[in-house]
Amino acid sequence: MNTLSDNITQTLLDEVRRRIIEESVPRIKKCLHLLNEPQIWRRPNNETTSVGNLVLHLMGNLRQWVLSGVDGQPDHRQRATEFAETGPIPNEKLMRDLDSLMAEIDQALSRITPEALVEKRKVQGFEETVLSMLVHVTEHFSYHTGQITYYTKSTLNVDTQYYGGMDLDKTS
Repeated sequence: MNTLSDNITQTLLDEVRRRIIEESVPRIKKCLHLLNEPQIWRRPNNETTSVGNLVLHLMGNLRQWVLSGVDGQPDHRQRATEFAETGPIPNEKLMRDLDSLMAEIDQALSRITPEALVEKRKVQGFEETVLSMLVHVTEHFSYHTGQITYYTKSTLNVDTQYYGGMDLDKTS
């Protein structure tokens, strides 16, 4: 029997999957295809993170917040190493690692129950509900995907064509 809470939970989980797995990851992979390894690992200055570091950071964040915080797996994250890596790590490996992680994330999301959404859990020194964790990882992933996209577009002077062929001027 589908209850309202079951429907809301499923709708939320479908949206998290859509925003991260179906939208952001393909966008990141498109940028990785367009950029060469030196561009992926370039740091314009000491305060700017490379695209490669952002990808590692996103994977670390998802592992910590979803696999550990939500799904209860051990937390082995070493956040500083995500930013210390100077690469190059081959594009193909970054994309394989992203795909592998997305399969794990998808499985972890499938185990979330309506009751779990309101449970408070500890993650990265914070106490958050599972719902809050899912909102956080979704917006965090989108934020850094935008940074990767901006870097790609400004470095290569290209249109990433995320919405290629669609009329985005429609009003209804």
